[in-house]
Amino acid sequence: TDVDAAIARISSYRKVEGVLAVDWDGVAIRSTLSHEATLQHVSLITKLTKMAKETVRDLDSEGQDDLSFLRIRSKKHEIMVCPGKRFI
Repeated sequence: TDVDAAIARISSYRKVEGVLAVDWDGVAIRSTLSHEATLQHVSLITKLTKMAKETVRDLDSEGQDDLSFLRIRSKKHEIMVCPGKRFI
């Protein structure tokens, strides 16, 4: 499928440690991480993405704006989230 092809393409990059496809209910649809890492990341990323989405909408006085991309960087890792209508 297109999703599998996209995950394979992203996973092929040298420094990518894992790829997740998650629905808005926090259910992992696809993951290249271990089961434990998937559960941990899904829970935290889902909560953070929902909070960021609400914040973006609250900042827009007309309520028309929406979160299109979320990037989190630390000294060791970087997490990039591209939320869509059905999936995170």
